Amino acid sequence: MSTMTVRVREETHKALREISEESGLSFAEVIAQAVDTLRRQRLLEQSNEAYARLRREPRAWATEQQERALWETTLLDGMDEN
Repeated sequence: MSTMTVRVREETHKALREISEESGLSFAEVIAQAVDTLRRQRLLEQSNEAYARLRREPRAWATEQQERALWETTLLDGMDEN
């Protein structure tokens, strides 16, 4: 694994140290988890924004709702039972 130096503010370094000590994770692991959490959060925000845009278009939203209704029927097909 290659490494890289990243400059952070003093308060960020302090927070990293505290999280690292509390969790038993290395700085690198704490940063990796933080980045992954931020990436997931941004994905959810972008998805929410896309749905908001879709809802502002009545025809497109109606099409989305129709498609969802079609998929809902697949829940009753018994395929999820073991």
